[in-house]
Amino acid sequence: MESVVGIFQSRADAEHGIQKLYALGIPSSRIGLLTPGVSEKKVETSIPITDAEPPGIGKALGATVGGAMGVAGGASLGAVMASLLVPGVGPVIAGGLIGAAILGAGGTATGLAAGEALEEKLNEGLPHDELFVYEDALRHGKSVVIAFVEDLNQAESVRNALSEAGAEGVDTAREAWWLGLRDAEAAHLHSKGGEFARDEAEYRRGFEAALHPRNRGRAFSERREYLAKVCDDVASSDAFRHGYDRGQAHQHKLTETYKS
Repeated sequence: MESVVGIFQSRADAEHGIQKLYALGIPSSRIGLLTPGVSEKKVETSIPITDAEPPGIGKALGATVGGAMGVAGGASLGAVMASLLVPGVGPVIAGGLIGAAILGAGGTATGLAAGEALEEKLNEGLPHDELFVYEDALRHGKSVVIAFVEDLNQAESVRNALSEAGAEGVDTAREAWWLGLRDAEAAHLHSKGGEFARDEAEYRRGFEAALHPRNRGRAFSERREYLAKVCDDVASSDAFRHGYDRGQAHQHKLTETYKS
């Protein structure tokens, strides 16, 4: 299975995109919605977490709320709606099983039978490596729709449907996110004796690796072996390491800024 993501300027636009997915025959169990949520004062208790949850996603703060996640035209993402307080982001509503699992609810929330979860093939394919892009969109008041599809042809149809509804692709959003950081990161690498024009790709890869849920809050020395496996030889470069350290500092700053 493959995930397709669309980033929308508003929840209403995202709901319109979900309607288009239903028209293509995509079931609600394979669609998730992330959208800016309620105020912190309305978030009262902790969201249930499973042992399978990757560390670093907003788990300690949040509340689950039962009831259907209604979308335009009376459609629904099912009786699952999690209201989460995500560190570094703020209040987020996660609609549908996929939406809840992306933000760390482990596939379970109020309204589901005990032990019920996402299909294993969906749970394994959740795009957590793009989580920081979704978080950045949510910080800017945007909404995110995630859909799982069977094959490349269906992926293209879903991508086109979301685009027609006004979605920005995740790759475009990812580039815009980096563009906003690029000048400061170029100056930082220069201060470390690096050459950004030459080393940007490796530096950025390290920066993004630090933002993966598995690596957040964990020093490079602690993750060296894992990073060598998933990032190959590039993980041994100075530029990658500087980027990784800078990514950790970036995530920490976001989290502390929200807390304050």
